Amino acid sequence: MGDDRKYWVDTLVRITQPVLNSLSERRMVLDMPIEAREGDRSNYTYLEALGRTLAGMAPWLEHGPRSGEEGEIRSNMAVMARQAIEAATDPTSPDYMNFTKGGQPLVDAAFLANAVLRAPNELYAMLGDKVKANLISALRSTRVIRPVFSNWLLFSAMIEAALFRMGVEDWDRMRVDYALRQHQQWYKGDGVYGDGPAFHWDYYNSFVIQPMLVDILDAIGDQFEDWATLQVKVLKRAVRYAAILERLISPEGTFPPLGRSLAYRFGAFQHLSLMSLREELPEGLLPAQVRCALTAVIRKQIQMPGTFDDSGWLRIGFAGSQPEIGEGYISTGSLYLCTTVFLALGLSPEAEFWQGEAEWTALKAWSGGTIQIDKTISGEM
Repeated sequence: MGDDRKYWVDTLVRITQPVLNSLSERRMVLDMPIEAREGDRSNYTYLEALGRTLAGMAPWLEHGPRSGEEGEIRSNMAVMARQAIEAATDPTSPDYMNFTKGGQPLVDAAFLANAVLRAPNELYAMLGDKVKANLISALRSTRVIRPVFSNWLLFSAMIEAALFRMGVEDWDRMRVDYALRQHQQWYKGDGVYGDGPAFHWDYYNSFVIQPMLVDILDAIGDQFEDWATLQVKVLKRAVRYAAILERLISPEGTFPPLGRSLAYRFGAFQHLSLMSLREELPEGLLPAQVRCALTAVIRKQIQMPGTFDDSGWLRIGFAGSQPEIGEGYISTGSLYLCTTVFLALGLSPEAEFWQGEAEWTALKAWSGGTIQIDKTISGEM
């Protein structure tokens, strides 16, 4: 257990340190390279890096140890995270970020908002009053952006949910309700949603859809009776999708390179890590086997040559440096969605997740071991 947890912490810090170091010193625009296959992404890449970095590390910042070596590391990273938020939302800062121009800022403001929901003390309550006001202003300013008719509806909803939790009285219930209703219509069955009306073979159910539905309803599901009813359905689907994700991890710690945004690497398993954090894994799926599976995936991808540049920034790729797989919306900042695999670091070191060793499903299956029958969830959920 100790080795795996330390490896997770060390890897998270390795990935995120360049982002938080540069922003805390208000040097991001100077320090951060912008790798992109096409176009100028300088209007978007910095907020991408901030929002996605904090969305992944937030539970660890909020609930991680307060003492010992890990506690000291966590405390230092939390200070830098708050300084990063200050730098990004202060209009006088050289690293003041774009929250209004183009469509992309809506996406990454939502990841920043999600981080606040996941770490309300460390990433909001402990901010100074001026920084709180700047953050609220920045999030509210994204309302000028009209979301695409897809998973993007959840970005608008996530921002409003965070504003509600921050005490903003004019949070927009309609943006939330619209996103929830549409995703209910886009549910395809057996724990999977369409990304908009169509089904896509990709990892967007884990990159965005299921984690945001779960977190939004956690924050505001009690505001209306039909939201509370939907929350029950969403969680049942979320459990099923966690089971699917775990079975996609091969005995070697690989997973199918399906669909778009493969440069998010092991961010494809955000949802499985979230359900581990919530201690709501499917029946019969041991927390330790999920940890061992996720650790195998993290090791497989992070140790590929070319994953980082000489200054420690992530490079575009699925396994190493593969710039050709970067879609037009992918740039250096985008890549930090990979941090969401580390959500389970919000569990106590004493949690069952960190105890013992266990083979994951595919490893057992391909070694002739005993595995459970995979069961769908049928009917209208």
